[in-house]
Amino acid sequence: MVELFIKGKAFMWPLLAAAIIGVAFIFERLWTLSRATINTRKFLDKVTSALKEGGVTAAADVCARTRGPIASIFHAGLMKADRGVPEVEKAIESAGAIEMSFLERGLVWLATIANIAPMLGFLGTVSGMINAFEAIARAGDIEPSLVASGISEALITTATGLAIAIPIQAAHNFFVSKIDKLVIDMEESSTALLDTLVEMGTAK
Repeated sequence: MVELFIKGKAFMWPLLAAAIIGVAFIFERLWTLSRATINTRKFLDKVTSALKEGGVTAAADVCARTRGPIASIFHAGLMKADRGVPEVEKAIESAGAIEMSFLERGLVWLATIANIAPMLGFLGTVSGMINAFEAIARAGDIEPSLVASGISEALITTATGLAIAIPIQAAHNFFVSKIDKLVIDMEESSTALLDTLVEMGTAK
């Protein structure tokens, strides 16, 4: 690996930096999204039971003790329960927008690295090919070994760029699907909470 890195020359350094940044964001998103995921049905049942037994204050306490975006938007909505359904909906929408930005944080960097890494690799290849042809021009004769060696070194950066971009793009797509599922859970559970508040007469 070290030998290939040296052969790739200057363009291997920005590719290495891109790989390190991408891996760092992947681990950060894995940790964040794993903490954001909860059993939505079980949590909704717990909040509903707290509403029936202790009212809005008890339900808000349950939300405050639970991590994740769903608990956060529930808490925001419950704090406006005494002001009616429109205010509850507005509070949930505002909290949902904030939670969405938190969930999507870092994805733009993964997408950027997935796009830039192959381009850096191709740029390194072009630079390597130019150097190879200059070497041929200086030699004054086309030697197969000289051409093969130059092209081989030039393609190292392309292979490296693709090797970086493919897993990072796969991770990006996985996180997007994970976030989409969380958004659906947020929307469905928020609707269920509003229905419960209306049925109990807590919010009108």
